[in-house]
Amino acid sequence: MRRNQNKNLDRLLKPSQIAFIGGSDAEVAINEAVRRGFAGSIWPVNPTRHDMAGYKCYKSVLDLPFGPDAVFLAIPANKVLKTINELREVSAGGIVCYTAGFRETGLQGVLMERELIKDLGEMVMVGPNCYGVINYLEKYALWPFEHGGYCPGYGAAIITQSGMLSSDITMSQRSLPMTHMISLGNQASLKNTDFINHLVASRPVRAFGLHIESIEDLQEFEMAALQALKAKKPIVVLKTGTSQIGAGLTESHTGSFAGSHEMYNAFFERLGIISVKTPSELIETLKFICVSGIPAGKKCAAFTCSGGGATLVADFGEGLGLEFPGFSQVDAKVVSKLLPAIATVSNPLDYTTPIWGKKEFTKPLFSKVLEKLEVDCTLMVQDYPLTGLDNMKVHYLADGGAFAEAALGPGVPGAIVSTISENIDEQTREVFLSKGIAPLQGLADALQAIAKTGSWGLNRKKILDRLRLSLPQELSLRKFSYLNEWEAKALISGQGISVPKGLKSNRKDIVKNASKIGFPLAIKLMSKDLIHKTEIGAVQLNVKNEMQLNRAADSITDNLKPYKDKYNSNSFLLEEMVPEPICELIIGIKRDPHFGLALTLGSGGIFADLINDYQLLLLPAHREEILQKILVLKVGKIIDGFRGLTGSRLNMVADCIDKLVMFVLKNESRIIELEINPLYIFEEKVIAIDTLLARED
Repeated sequence: MRRNQNKNLDRLLKPSQIAFIGGSDAEVAINEAVRRGFAGSIWPVNPTRHDMAGYKCYKSVLDLPFGPDAVFLAIPANKVLKTINELREVSAGGIVCYTAGFRETGLQGVLMERELIKDLGEMVMVGPNCYGVINYLEKYALWPFEHGGYCPGYGAAIITQSGMLSSDITMSQRSLPMTHMISLGNQASLKNTDFINHLVASRPVRAFGLHIESIEDLQEFEMAALQALKAKKPIVVLKTGTSQIGAGLTESHTGSFAGSHEMYNAFFERLGIISVKTPSELIETLKFICVSGIPAGKKCAAFTCSGGGATLVADFGEGLGLEFPGFSQVDAKVVSKLLPAIATVSNPLDYTTPIWGKKEFTKPLFSKVLEKLEVDCTLMVQDYPLTGLDNMKVHYLADGGAFAEAALGPGVPGAIVSTISENIDEQTREVFLSKGIAPLQGLADALQAIAKTGSWGLNRKKILDRLRLSLPQELSLRKFSYLNEWEAKALISGQGISVPKGLKSNRKDIVKNASKIGFPLAIKLMSKDLIHKTEIGAVQLNVKNEMQLNRAADSITDNLKPYKDKYNSNSFLLEEMVPEPICELIIGIKRDPHFGLALTLGSGGIFADLINDYQLLLLPAHREEILQKILVLKVGKIIDGFRGLTGSRLNMVADCIDKLVMFVLKNESRIIELEINPLYIFEEKVIAIDTLLARED
């Protein structure tokens, strides 16, 4: 963003004057600006009206006293370009273009939007086809509908591609602290990265909440995300939409794995971005970050006054990677002295009803537990009674207050968590917000929020240390073709990857060449057009003699007759039979036109698609990252050593993958895809059994 544009963005976010151009929609926006608390000048512009919402109307933009800092534009699309030029002429700052009818409508709209961008000059614009901007800190809104929102002077800056979702979040009954709400629309001028870069240094902004459908400029987004990471301000993303990035690029197993959803998740993981699946999870995660702070890890102490509640926390939490450390024998004795006789010392802890609501007992207990466990975060499960049934509420608040004091003393990020999302009323939420304890609504969302934020705190420095800003610009994919398996294996064996001993042969010399390999052997039809041989009977295994060899070759030829127009080949690959391995792995490296190179690791063999056990990592990546991905796999436990098996294989497998990655990176401009499926893993070696390689022609 150019310097003058940055100044104009600041004018848009903190205006002294606003021009509202249009009719009834503009009038609603005036009322919302006034209701939000805007105290500057309001200038309606309408050629046919005398006044609007009690303010005198100007006939034209050119009649305004001077260029306004901010503009709300709600006029027909065919009048927008003329008005934009007039606004540029009077040196307006920034525009919210509520008007729709541009890129989202088709080719004509795309052309109009291009003209719009060109005509803006140094002005900046949110939209078109957006709701606008709310700056809660400045008590200011450019918004075409009634809206809500809570701002205690700090909070999350939320930036969405959906106007309705942004409105829904402002109306949510969850007490999420917000500093800004920005509805981007088409992002013709201003994008989410512009707002991240502009707001990242703002002290009241403690986190960013993004709703995105797609990311057009990965490098720009990566740079903005890095700034937020350095500033210790997490980005929480709700990704929606199903883009078909790279669809049809390959026919391999890894190609089917690495759809846009997986690519985006890998991209977010690379940047330390917290990814969520629902709007409620987005809200609760941001609430925990903004109110309670960021835990240094995932070790948690949990309190309930219910055995069932403790079990729910343990079951849900452990499944999300939260750790609930236990007590040493010595510490358990100390804690037990503070508990009723019917209670059991554990974490999560059911402190039981005999001391419920008695702060003189619960405060020392909670403090002692946090002292002994030395955790990163803590929570208490409480579901408050319905409004009107308040006789018991004093007991809940007593325990909640004791918990808050116990957590705030040593500075442990803490949350009050309701099992059911509705079971913390607004008044109760305000009590805990004022103490710096997040009132999280819904056990599942709350535990997700705490676990993911703990992971962010644990991994932030590692991500900064290893992050390589080297994702490529978008690549235009030209024509490519697959090598046959003999050629592909020759290339990877040159990189130090072991492959089965083998020879290529025509049908006539098949027996003679087999004698050079020895029986038993495998025979495969060889064709650059044949990607998956097993499915159509182009592979015969464990061939033990010449008679079986001839039969196998004839069988393969017969199996291919229905496909003779597609796979017309008389070339075979003969390979030694490799004994059964300890386990199998699939390794795939694919070039995506948007995300660049991506590494897929998973359980290998003919059932790879069915098992669906895989991990994806954008390249380049450190060896440590590759090791971590191997260990996450189900097959990773076997590779690392399981039930007495030694774990030395892990480094051996990582070495193999690292060699393949380096080979592809050196040839990045040509290689489209490389896959080994399976990689046989033995105690002291690995062998690439089947290899697929595609490169540009």
